[in-house]
Amino acid sequence: MTADDKVLVGIGTPEDMGRRFVDAWKRAESGAVVAETHHTFPDLESLLATLTPKRLHLLRHVRHHHVPSIKALAADLHRDYKNVHRDVDALSRLGLLQRTPAGVVAPYGQLDARFVL
Repeated sequence: MTADDKVLVGIGTPEDMGRRFVDAWKRAESGAVVAETHHTFPDLESLLATLTPKRLHLLRHVRHHHVPSIKALAADLHRDYKNVHRDVDALSRLGLLQRTPAGVVAPYGQLDARFVL
């Protein structure tokens, strides 16, 4: 697995995102390879509303199967096309799914979620 194969998901503030950006910038300036993807949500409720169990199941399915279309994905999952389309759109906006001429793909093999209590 490469660094590009994982996305880090967490809860944080705009200040947290700024600090992470500055840290990555400094590491890149010093010659380090910085290849990381982060998705930061403002609170746990937002994260859970976005990464629902059905959406996580959809991500797993796409990651492990060839999915030529949203229609085929809905059929594979035995779900309503409109709801699957909405989920694919939401996950695509986050970059967790990609729609290509060949179909729908999940570029990340791992979501690493961190919650600070």
